[in-house]
Amino acid sequence: MNALRSSFCALSAALLAACASSPTPTAVVAPNANLVVQGIPPVPQSLADSIGRYNDFRGHSFADWHPTQREMLVSHRKAGGNTAQIFRVTAPMSEGVQLTEGADPVTRATYEPRSGQYIVFERATGGNEVGQLYRLALNAPDAQPVLLTRPDERNAFNTWLRKSGQLIYSSVPIDRTAQGGTRAQIATTLWVMDPLKPEGRRKLAELDGGGWSAGRPSPDERLISLTRYISANESQIWMLDLDSGVPKQVAPAVGRAEPKATYAPLGWSPDGRHLWMASDRAGEFRELMKLDLASGRMDRISAHIPWDLNGVTFTDDGSRLAAQFNVDGRDELHLFDAATAQELPLPGKLPAGNIGSASYHHGRAELAFSISNAQGPSQIYSMAPTGEVQQWTRAAAAPGMDTSGFSEQQIIRWKSFDGTSISGLMTTPPKSFSGKRPVLISIHGGPESQATVGFLGRNAYFVQELGMAVIQPNVRGSSGYGKSFLAMDNGFKREDSVKDIGALLDWIAAQPNLDASRVLVTGGSYGGYMTLAVSTHYADRIAGAIDVVGISHFVTFLNNTESYRRDLRRVEYGDERDPAMRAHLEKISPLTNAAKIKKPLFVVQGKNDPRVPYTEAEQIVATVRQGGTPVWYLRAENEGHGFQKKDNQDYQFYATVLFMKQTVLK
Repeated sequence: MNALRSSFCALSAALLAACASSPTPTAVVAPNANLVVQGIPPVPQSLADSIGRYNDFRGHSFADWHPTQREMLVSHRKAGGNTAQIFRVTAPMSEGVQLTEGADPVTRATYEPRSGQYIVFERATGGNEVGQLYRLALNAPDAQPVLLTRPDERNAFNTWLRKSGQLIYSSVPIDRTAQGGTRAQIATTLWVMDPLKPEGRRKLAELDGGGWSAGRPSPDERLISLTRYISANESQIWMLDLDSGVPKQVAPAVGRAEPKATYAPLGWSPDGRHLWMASDRAGEFRELMKLDLASGRMDRISAHIPWDLNGVTFTDDGSRLAAQFNVDGRDELHLFDAATAQELPLPGKLPAGNIGSASYHHGRAELAFSISNAQGPSQIYSMAPTGEVQQWTRAAAAPGMDTSGFSEQQIIRWKSFDGTSISGLMTTPPKSFSGKRPVLISIHGGPESQATVGFLGRNAYFVQELGMAVIQPNVRGSSGYGKSFLAMDNGFKREDSVKDIGALLDWIAAQPNLDASRVLVTGGSYGGYMTLAVSTHYADRIAGAIDVVGISHFVTFLNNTESYRRDLRRVEYGDERDPAMRAHLEKISPLTNAAKIKKPLFVVQGKNDPRVPYTEAEQIVATVRQGGTPVWYLRAENEGHGFQKKDNQDYQFYATVLFMKQTVLK
């Protein structure tokens, strides 16, 4: 018996020793149930742990001032939250009270304009952008949102009629309610509604096309200004009589031969005789102008500021206005006397950074504005007429995260193939990283968007922890550099913007601190197209590419994008119904040239994307794989045009870092 026990003990010891010598399985991050993951290696939990503190930056976006009290609505993602929601902030630096909740984000909300007894907010489902309006009572226990609009339409809040407490909103039909899933004709309908009696909504007008929106009503609330958006280089101002529903074009003047330009209404003079507007009719940049409605005369107010006007807000009495100008990618604030149209000095010193949305309080002439910079996301401040500046919100980060040493962005410039000067923003890693650094080229969408100065968010991890240089180019077609530059990529000139990236690769190769052999390119939406195009044109000069909700074929994109967007996109990319243009779009599309993609590709897509349908991702993934190039694919079933839910964003970011480690950080 003792011998048997000894043998058993010896065997057990041997088994324990063998188990102890076996490698412990590596813990991995499991994708959530809404993520479809193909070709992506398991994400080690250790990688997620090392990244974690970069995944929880939480800023605040201004939404609206209360009409009578000194309080505001802001959009914010709370600690532990998955999406941004609306909060009520009743005093500077007070703890915000969460008003909305749910699986989908809410970023737009407005107080009822007379007493602020309730708010109206806008929300879509699963990233589908089919916005709906809801009413939510304030100071009512257990108040629940009340749906105000019809789910078979895409709805957007436009403006309030403050005297009556009615709101004006726009709606367009969506393809899922159409015969055959698409629409040949699109119209925008403007409605007026009392949110307390939504069943009594009244149709104001039905306007051809999907580019219409209403601005502020006239002081007597008999007229509202309308913007008709045709393209990034052309728009019009119309007036709508609220009683008759008859629209009338006011800028550019009908019957007068004028060059193509953009026009947008901003606000009214107190007597209703003048309309403040933004236009680039007089030069390269959008200027602040004042239109005499009787004579049609347009006075230039900000011709001395050679940059685009980005936004305007007025005091309630119309005596003063605050305007934002985009100065080489950084918004600056300028004040004007509305009666004399003269610029005024700022009464106080503003915090350093990029100015975000600005808005005057209706009764106090107090200006709310947001600030972002390299050290943090958007934070909200206010400035009193005396110049006193107060902070209302403080951005949050993970415990122990210190952003004070984050690298600043710098403007870089290079010459493209035709001599055009192209600029961008570059963020370089700390000096503790020696030698030539790998580069991430991150291309914005639009295409008429712009890379601007601000906080990199979780992408700061690439710079601060991985030692990568991040370059955000503003290729031709970007806004902010004049209307001629904006139009330089239209139609048959599309690939000239891709050549701007080729010139950037030349510039990188000439820099002593950058490694031209370790370049990764990424971009979202139109930036996704650019990423795929760079992968076909310059496959031998990049190490890999990350395409996020990108266009892979212009013809299939134009055929399948939501119908309310199609004509607006045709102006930019070209009309595929024209044989010559169709042939050109076929020729330059990345899908046509997919055999040239030889470096690893990572594709990210939302299943419910109404802009760039998920089929654009699926077809490029399948075709590139057929050519033998490795492709990672990440699709979220509950997202649209980019990921908005934190759990999806987190996994996307983990996979992105893993992709970098296998391409440029080996």
